[in-house]
Amino acid sequence: MESVQQLADQVADNVGRVIVGKNREVRLVLIALLCRGHVLIEDVPGVGKTVLAKSIARSVGCVFKRIQFTPDLLPSDVTGVSIFNQQTMNFEYRPGPIVAQIVLADEINRATPKTQSALLEAMEEAQITVDGTTHPLPTPFVVLATENPIEYEGTFPLPEAQLDRFLVRLSLGYPGRANELQILENQKQTHPLEAIGQVVTNDDLIAAQKAIKDVHVDQRLKEYMVDLVEASRQHEQVYLGASPRGSLALFDTSRAWAAMQGRDFVTPDDIKDLAEPALAHRIIVSPAARMRNIDARGIVREILSTVTVPGAQQAAVPAEVGRSWRSRRGD
Repeated sequence: MESVQQLADQVADNVGRVIVGKNREVRLVLIALLCRGHVLIEDVPGVGKTVLAKSIARSVGCVFKRIQFTPDLLPSDVTGVSIFNQQTMNFEYRPGPIVAQIVLADEINRATPKTQSALLEAMEEAQITVDGTTHPLPTPFVVLATENPIEYEGTFPLPEAQLDRFLVRLSLGYPGRANELQILENQKQTHPLEAIGQVVTNDDLIAAQKAIKDVHVDQRLKEYMVDLVEASRQHEQVYLGASPRGSLALFDTSRAWAAMQGRDFVTPDDIKDLAEPALAHRIIVSPAARMRNIDARGIVREILSTVTVPGAQQAAVPAEVGRSWRSRRGD
């Protein structure tokens, strides 16, 4: 998994020149990229959501397009339209901005549900259907969506079906004092985004996406993932728990996280590190719990503290990685 680790380090270091002090958040986006998943960035304006998406796209040499979601945006403005060509006497498909490798869906919750639904097929099946004709989307295809959690006027809440299609949800948050001073220094002459270039190729990225499929996940760890998801469904403060996509999200992201650290096996810590970004947005808190300011992230943290971790006895791992895991655990 050294190649995956090297690729992740190269991209993270390159993006870190622009997005200062947010290494974990950058790596969460890289996890989604390796898993061919999508990211929901929920944060206030001005913290670098758009710059993060552009930096990732430039670092991996992907085609980047941005869609500014507004209440008057139509589904055809996203997917494209068929236009009649009088010279050929045929309808020709004109691709919309969704036909790209990395798509920034900016302020996605400002569009109407009808327009938001135009993304469902693209996000789940990497294809779009226009006038009965299906068009495949380029590889890799990742949607980075942003939304402002504070301003609700003129917004439309994302439906649960669409939230469930995001592999992870994250927040960048404000930079610390030292990091904000560094941001000012970095932009003294020009914006650092203008100086960064491609550090890995598309072929390298696709090879890394295939490599993480070989990361081993022990049967006990699979059961641990399912236990966490089931606990979210049975929690007394939860109206609707995580779907089976939640289990798949934990499974995929933990393999990518392990590979990015140079390992070909998953540990319980990998699962615990990714439970909140992979599961919290899939949980609907009950109205009574919301009245007491209980949120989904807090519920995931509570579940992690109550569900038994498969570490009392050493789980079986392949012989070639067993020694490495034992030495890591100090056995």
